[in-house]
Amino acid sequence: MRNPADLPLRLASAPFTFTSAIANGVPATRLRGRDVVHVSRELYRPSDWSFDLEAAARALSEVSPGAWISHVTAARLHCQLLPAWLSDSTELHRSKPNQLPQVRRKGVIAHSVIARETEIESVNGIRISTRSRTWLDLARRLSLVELVCLGDQIIRTPRPQFEGRSKPYDTLDGLQALVGRHPNLQGIVRARKALELMRVGADSAPESMLRMAMADANLPEPDLQVALRPDDAASPTADVGYRRQRLAIQYDGGHHLLDAQQHRDRRRDRAFEAAGWTVLVLTKDDAADGFERATRLIKRCLRAAWTDHPYAAGFVSTG
Repeated sequence: MRNPADLPLRLASAPFTFTSAIANGVPATRLRGRDVVHVSRELYRPSDWSFDLEAAARALSEVSPGAWISHVTAARLHCQLLPAWLSDSTELHRSKPNQLPQVRRKGVIAHSVIARETEIESVNGIRISTRSRTWLDLARRLSLVELVCLGDQIIRTPRPQFEGRSKPYDTLDGLQALVGRHPNLQGIVRARKALELMRVGADSAPESMLRMAMADANLPEPDLQVALRPDDAASPTADVGYRRQRLAIQYDGGHHLLDAQQHRDRRRDRAFEAAGWTVLVLTKDDAADGFERATRLIKRCLRAAWTDHPYAAGFVSTG
C-alpha cells in the first residue's frame, strides 16, 4: 500500500505542474518536501529526476497555456536532422503569441512570435511547432548548409515500407508560402536562400552536403535518386548522378558497414557497372574533408565523359 506521504508515480517520475499535483490529491504543503524541487512558477520536479527532454517539454507545455514548444527543442522532439553541435541539446525553447504576457522561467528560452494556428500541432500531448515552422524558426541560428539539410529532410519523399507514411512532411511550395507569411522574421533571408538550394531526393545530411559542395565547385547540378531503369520500380538507384554521362555517385554511411547491406550495395553497384556506368562510392572520410577530394574526382569523371576519353567504366572508391 502506498504511503500517503509518497508522491503518485506519475509525479515521482517526471516534472509536473501545481495543477496536476492538486488533481492527484497532493496538498500544496507536500510540495515543500525535500524530495520535490520548485523549478519555477507552478512547475515542480522530483529531486532525484534524471533529465529527459520530452518529459520536461510536456510539463512546460502543460503549464504554458497559449504557448508551444519550439526551435531546437521542437526539432529534437520531432527527431529532425540537426547538426552535431545541436543534436544532443537540452535547451528548452517555448514560443508564445506577441499578445500574451511574457512569463519568465528559469532554464527556459522564451520567444514572442507571430504564428498561425496551422504552424502549431499537438504531438503526444505536447503543443509544439510543426516541422516546417521549426525549420523557419531555426533559420536564424543554423548555417545555410545546415538549414538546407534540415529542409531537404522535410520535403523528401518517404519510403512507406520503412517509415509508415507516403507523403513528405511538407513541399517546397508549402515552405515558400510559410516564408512568405513571415517577411520580418529574423533569419528570413537565409530561409529564402535555403529554399533556392533545397531539392527533393536527398535521403541524408551527407547527400545534401555533397550536393552543396558540388555546387560550390561549379559542377553541373546532378539528378537525385537516379534509377538505372527509370520505368522499373525495382531498379537500383544512385544517390546522386548524371544520366547522360553515366556517372552514379553513392554515399555509403555507417549502416552500410553491415555485411548484409554491403552485399546489397555491391549488387547495386554491379548493376550500374554492367550497364556501362562509372560508380563512385563516397564515405564519411569524404564528408570529413567537405567532399573536396570527391568533387575533384567527379570533375575528372565528367571531363572524361564529355571528351569521350576512354575512361574505364566501373567501380571507383575514394576510400
